[in-house]
Amino acid sequence: MKIIHKISNIQTTPGKPVVALYWDYQNVKLSLETAKVLLEIANSKGILVRKNIYYNSKCNNQIGVKKELASLNLDYRDVPCPLKNSADNQLIADCLEDIDSVDSEQSPDVVILVSGDGDYVKLVRHLKKLNLQVIIFAQTGNVKQKLIEVADQFYFTDELIPLLQTNGQHQNTSFHLSITYNEGIKHLTQAIKILLQQEKKTTFSSIDQLMRKLCDHYQGFSSICKPDGTKFKNFSQFVDAAVKDGKVQKHNQQLFLIDLEVIAA
Repeated sequence: MKIIHKISNIQTTPGKPVVALYWDYQNVKLSLETAKVLLEIANSKGILVRKNIYYNSKCNNQIGVKKELASLNLDYRDVPCPLKNSADNQLIADCLEDIDSVDSEQSPDVVILVSGDGDYVKLVRHLKKLNLQVIIFAQTGNVKQKLIEVADQFYFTDELIPLLQTNGQHQNTSFHLSITYNEGIKHLTQAIKILLQQEKKTTFSSIDQLMRKLCDHYQGFSSICKPDGTKFKNFSQFVDAAVKDGKVQKHNQQLFLIDLEVIAA
């Protein structure tokens, strides 16, 4: 996903986007090892100027967060309030304040949100209207569909450690985990259009190979995240979903664009 810069105020590193991370610890609890990978990815996106973690010290399961993650040098935001969504509201307020500080060198171009809470959908939409890139990390089974759909990039935190072990290294690691269903559809139709223009067959294998070239984050059908947070079992299942949703048409194991009404005879 291409990053669109809002401002570039850092004189020492021209061209690098400014990154701010906001972590809702109540919604996403990570081990120290996984949290380290999370921060590594955040640092790889540009200049990480903010790494806030929000928690409620009045909750027993959040008391030990500062001790557990002490080595990460996070900015801890304790919101010891019994009211529901108090930490969420503080995170949103801080993020909006950072964004509005347009004269500050720390005004972010990229916002990383660590949460699957649907309460942040409105915030994400607002950030994207300002041409900011929004990257979301959430845990499998604890993420709202709308949040997945509005993100520019979406990752399951459960996949971070296995991916790192597969790559076998920490530095300069390329993290290509998941794309949303809507992103998958966009690249699917783009691949079909290109193949048709080249007068080539739009077979499943040809489309899959071209989609990999069109999108770095697409690593096969298993990298497409369904609206409910699960993954497709095979490419055919993804195609069937696209056909059912009226995005493409299938004929003799080839795919065609509905808006072009290009259907094999």
